[in-house]
Amino acid sequence: MRMRKKKHLEERLEACRENQIPLCEHEADFRKAADKPCYLNFKELFGNDNPVHLEVGCGKGQFVCELAKRTPDINYIAVEVCDDVALLACEAAKSQNLKNVKFMICGAEFLLKYFEDNSVERLYLNFSCPYPKNTYKNRRLTATRYLEIYKRILVNGGEIHQKTDNMHFFEFSIEKLSCTGYKLKNISLDLHNSDFEGNIVTEYESRFSAQGLPIYRLEAVNVKEN
Repeated sequence: MRMRKKKHLEERLEACRENQIPLCEHEADFRKAADKPCYLNFKELFGNDNPVHLEVGCGKGQFVCELAKRTPDINYIAVEVCDDVALLACEAAKSQNLKNVKFMICGAEFLLKYFEDNSVERLYLNFSCPYPKNTYKNRRLTATRYLEIYKRILVNGGEIHQKTDNMHFFEFSIEKLSCTGYKLKNISLDLHNSDFEGNIVTEYESRFSAQGLPIYRLEAVNVKEN
């Protein structure tokens, strides 16, 4: 179900401008996005040299805001393609006065325009749309075209952490991650009944768990060829 257009969207986004990363104009064709890079200067954005973690598809920002509070020595950038949803994430960060999290309103296919190679230490994929129809499988955020992007911007040894409630999407992700050269570890087929500590429960996660659905989780290490 699509979210209703927020009232006074532009004015509210402007009020949260300090929580957003302004984007350069880019080609509509994502395949040309990296031809004219507009790389982010993390030190300028955050005022420090702390490591940078990235969440792709942050939704309303519950996960990344909680993470930013728990680990103030990490800088977080959260990407969300829907401006109405990103607005809620920006307002959440602003209300909590979080200085170590910034938001980008764009699709994951444009990441190479803004992130240099080997610049991100960890990437989170929480309850991404599974696009269950096989004809839309290339839109999944663990499709090969996206994993190749993540492989470039992640440092060698950097990690992808994924959570989902969809078993078929999880199996798809495991296959694609393995084929793209990531090393899998800490795979859980029922996160909430495992011994994993430190889990941050997202809004979707609470909903799915309440329905008795298992939560699937994995970590994938980026292994780059020498």
